[in-house]
Amino acid sequence: MTLTTDPAATDTTAGTAVAPAAWDRKIFTGRWSEGHGGTIDVVAPATGKVIATVGAASTADLDAAVEAATAAQKAWGAATYDRRAAVFRRAAQLLEADPDRLLRWLVPESGSGQGKAAFEVGLLVAELNESAALASHPYGELLHSSKPRLSLARRVPVGVVGVISPFNFPAILALRSVAPALAVGNAVILKPDPRTSISGGLALAELLADAGLPEGLLHVLPGGAEVGHALVVHPGVPCLSFTGSTAAGRKIGAAAAPLLKKVHLELGGNNALLVLPDADVDAAASAGAWGSFLHQGQVCMTTGRHLVHSSIAAEYTAKLAEKARNIPVGDPTDPANALGPIIDAGQRDKIHGIVTAAVEGGATLAAGGTYEGLFYAPTVLADLALDSAALTQEIFGPVAPVITYDTVDEAIDLINSSEYGLSVGILTSDAFRAFELAGRIESGIVHINDQTVDDEATIPFGGVKASGVGGHFGGARANLESFTDLQWITVQSTIERYPF
Repeated sequence: MTLTTDPAATDTTAGTAVAPAAWDRKIFTGRWSEGHGGTIDVVAPATGKVIATVGAASTADLDAAVEAATAAQKAWGAATYDRRAAVFRRAAQLLEADPDRLLRWLVPESGSGQGKAAFEVGLLVAELNESAALASHPYGELLHSSKPRLSLARRVPVGVVGVISPFNFPAILALRSVAPALAVGNAVILKPDPRTSISGGLALAELLADAGLPEGLLHVLPGGAEVGHALVVHPGVPCLSFTGSTAAGRKIGAAAAPLLKKVHLELGGNNALLVLPDADVDAAASAGAWGSFLHQGQVCMTTGRHLVHSSIAAEYTAKLAEKARNIPVGDPTDPANALGPIIDAGQRDKIHGIVTAAVEGGATLAAGGTYEGLFYAPTVLADLALDSAALTQEIFGPVAPVITYDTVDEAIDLINSSEYGLSVGILTSDAFRAFELAGRIESGIVHINDQTVDDEATIPFGGVKASGVGGHFGGARANLESFTDLQWITVQSTIERYPF
């Protein structure tokens, strides 16, 4: 690890703290207003500095938001598609013209490397454009009927959608629910992770307001678990979209079940990269490093298990460790640093505890395993016991555990042994063989000759098993199914006669 931590040399965030933004000590309720939950200091994990202070919402603010959103949604749901589409086209244009309106917060607030942050902004532009297209997408179909009548099914807005989003890719993991839900005629209440309240919510609200979104349709309520729980159990919010840990998702599902809500849960992963014996080892190690170390491994799709054929495992591990040792880590406001900090000390200590336990259990530490402050060195582990937490748990850090296999059947069994089923990569010189193997893998996503981290606004995204339930994000069909209800309508020219 090459570490750069001199704030005097790298800190470019000071300007953002000097001139208060629109959200200074505010929440967003269609307009900037003071929350009744006090304030939240936004801290850059790389430096420990407070870079902004935003408002904190209370449960009373949530109640008011639901009431306002319910009222505003009626006219928005009845609006013509072109009116809704225009908002998202304009938002995409504004962000494309000035990506810094998000970049300057994503980098310090979430600890994003500048390449990762730029990639995330690109995803936002794509999501906004796809949401504009979604507004005009066909939303129903004609159905056959045994009676002489017109029979059709159409998608109608659910009303108010609650969104709870995480810290790691804060902007896109919020917007991928917010934008399509709004585009099909709903109102939205967003509770971002309090550690990324700006890039995960308030900056998005400013963008959409600048693009012409009518007042009252989007509410951004930074706050803690109390506000999140109130959103989950609020009877006026019939649909929930949550992205986060599997443990939290199970609690949300249980709390929402008595209200019979539509609940979409995109949860954790312990994703496998299967390196077949005919793979190009240099290319495979490059893909594996990206999959495990991008954004410090704080991605639900992070490559958490490298399954490498025994004939090439030593070479692969050595090349992966070499890449890990040469990745520059430090304050991400310095563009020389590819990786930034872990989000907070609690998460860093969890990562280090798993690595330490693995080494104490007999694993070989091929690279990393150390940290300075919140900067954790990209780490490669080999020779692990199969019951090691480094293999069975989602680490959510820059750790690449490597295990070997001898037969493809053994490798498939190892992949499917996980409780998770989000993303799998297969690296080989025989792509069609990998395609055939994909049918045996229990995963919502399989990438052939790529690593495990990928997403596109046009693609239905989601996992199986403990990685998700309730719907998918992305693509017109999946978004319509997730954020609308199905309504059956029949029409006939005369009143039906009955024998009563």
